[in-house]
Amino acid sequence: DKVLSLTGLATANSVPTPATTILDHDNDGLERETEWHYRQIVGILTYISYNTRPDITFAVNQVSRFCNNPKRSHERAVKRILRYLRGTRTNGIIIRPTFPQLLDCYVDADFCGLWKSDNTSDPISVRSRTGYVIMFCGTPLVWCSKLQSEIALSTVEAEYIALSQSMRDLLPTKQLLKELQEIFQLPTSTPTTTSTVFEDNAGAVELARCPKMRPRTKHIAVKYHHFRHHVQKGDITIKPISTTDQIADLFTKPLPEGKFLRLRQFMIGW
Repeated sequence: DKVLSLTGLATANSVPTPATTILDHDNDGLERETEWHYRQIVGILTYISYNTRPDITFAVNQVSRFCNNPKRSHERAVKRILRYLRGTRTNGIIIRPTFPQLLDCYVDADFCGLWKSDNTSDPISVRSRTGYVIMFCGTPLVWCSKLQSEIALSTVEAEYIALSQSMRDLLPTKQLLKELQEIFQLPTSTPTTTSTVFEDNAGAVELARCPKMRPRTKHIAVKYHHFRHHVQKGDITIKPISTTDQIADLFTKPLPEGKFLRLRQFMIGW
């Protein structure tokens, strides 16, 4: 309610989704219409998205890229997030433990997602986006949406980089659960990492399972192959998943209303 009152949207109409399009810098766009502090509002939204609202993470990450010089298009994107929150402000993460107690990680990547929207002469326009969510007993624990720091050369490479980045959160989380199990005598199970399978994205799953280095991926060998020995030991299981069931789509791109609502229901229970 505080952030809605700061922006004058306390009585605004709600919308069903937090984002509808990929944003660009819009350097020649119109100036902002309102006077509220853009960076302050984005900071509040970031806090909300990091703690209780993974469903707005992608949209908030988008608008946070333009804090230095926000245009009217960015302002309207922030307003849409706020209108979405107004309609769902009493909702949060619903904890309904499932059995067996599994630690699952859903991973996705949007290959060169900014290419059609951003300035093609800007190196950022060819970066891919990583999105993942780690679920324990059907409840989200850790989630992330961010642009990849390296430029992926193919869809498979973008997916594999996203898979590797998710492991940096999955492996410590798995270790934490083991320590809690020793203290509280909680049952544990092997984590399952699922990676979406589009076209040749099955290659990302195959690449993660393969014990050998490939010539076409040797440039990412040191940084992104770090988790392979966990897969080979059986600590982590890599499985493909259909596009329609890929929860991580929520963290990589704007989704149509029907798909957004269905994946949100699966992730946070409403």
